[in-house]
Amino acid sequence: MKKNEITILGAGLIGSLMAIYLKRQGLDVTVYDKRPDKRKTPYYEGGRSINMALSHRGWKSLEEVGLKDQVLPLSIPMYGRKIHDEHGGTSFIPYGKKDQAIYSISRGKFNQLLAEEAERLGAEFKFEHKCLEVDFPSQKITFETAEGEETLDAPVIIGADGAYSALRLSMQKQIRFNYKQEYISHGYKELTIPATAEGEFAMDPNALHIWPRGKFMLIALPNPDKSFTCTLFLPFEGTKICFDKITDEKDLKSLFSNYFDDAYQLMPDLLEEFFRNPTSALVNVDCYPWVQGKSLLIGDASHAMVPFYGQGMNCGFEDCFILNGLIDKLGTNTWDLVFEKFQKNRKRDTDAVCQLAMENFIEMRDSVADPKFLLRKKIEAKLHELYPNDWIPLYTLVTFSDISYSEAYAQGKLQEEIMDKVMADPLITENWNKLDYEDIIFQMETAKAV
Repeated sequence: MKKNEITILGAGLIGSLMAIYLKRQGLDVTVYDKRPDKRKTPYYEGGRSINMALSHRGWKSLEEVGLKDQVLPLSIPMYGRKIHDEHGGTSFIPYGKKDQAIYSISRGKFNQLLAEEAERLGAEFKFEHKCLEVDFPSQKITFETAEGEETLDAPVIIGADGAYSALRLSMQKQIRFNYKQEYISHGYKELTIPATAEGEFAMDPNALHIWPRGKFMLIALPNPDKSFTCTLFLPFEGTKICFDKITDEKDLKSLFSNYFDDAYQLMPDLLEEFFRNPTSALVNVDCYPWVQGKSLLIGDASHAMVPFYGQGMNCGFEDCFILNGLIDKLGTNTWDLVFEKFQKNRKRDTDAVCQLAMENFIEMRDSVADPKFLLRKKIEAKLHELYPNDWIPLYTLVTFSDISYSEAYAQGKLQEEIMDKVMADPLITENWNKLDYEDIIFQMETAKAV
């Protein structure tokens, strides 16, 4: 193998994990990133989510590379959603069974751990290298560096360089490359609920907190330092409550005191953070093919999704897991075949999870505060308890299982149709505990057979 046999663009979570996998395959790996090395020159990375939600697919990949025990202490389990109403009342919706949780984890420390493990295994990281162009016939990359432009041979390239991928931009100049990006109407802004004066969590640390308010919402995830990272989602414009309408402190105080008052009481730095932190956009990216020559897109570079199913990072980690499995099976001298099989098998699943993420945004924003929605979740949990192998809620399939995203999506649609019929009963609120659960399962099995 020649030096720099594998070039990875992007030193984020996905690029760093991919470097670990490839080093474990015995390959020479160099990772390039346009940003400075944060370990040497920390900088404010405004607009990027500080917290990630790590679930089964992510843990599976970390376990395979032997990092689960190192990552676990950096994370906090969240066993369900804690819904905050406008009067300060709360209700709790478990994510799954009693011991099932998704894990809040800080992006920065997590990324550092992965990069350092890749370096320990022998991967080389080169920061402040901005990819300007990839020439696919010659497999050459041109970088902009502090010393000027630099061109190098890159026999195999993996682009893990995010939603605004430079590798994908070069692919877009090729013939028959399909590309679509869609920005949703909402943007987001990061805020903080600090630890209490006593150094404790201000709210339940083992839940993902949501303040759903119809067309907008606030969420909060716990941090190991006892703070919460909050994210405010509002339309950019065009409605009574939107980012464009918040022009001064009075507007901001009015919004929070009217709609998020219990959170507002816990946010002493709200005014400073709101007007300092950027308002960021949310984009969904759909493109194909992911392969050009011996270059491949993975993670957000190939399928960026909105963050409302908590699967962006987990899906990217599963990309690494699946790609590594194909390398195990087909070897390292057949990159064309490895990359082709990867994109052919993976695309339908990433399409499914991107769609789920868009749909879950509407659920989190509009439905979770609806008593009928809470009842629906209760009935589904009862079905899962009584028939654990026959009725598995969609969220459980996506978050706590290995089933492909496309299969989960299809099964979820079947269950949704059946639950719509169940919930159509005008007396469902009074009679839900007397339902014929066996008949619901029969309906499910019949629908599957059709």
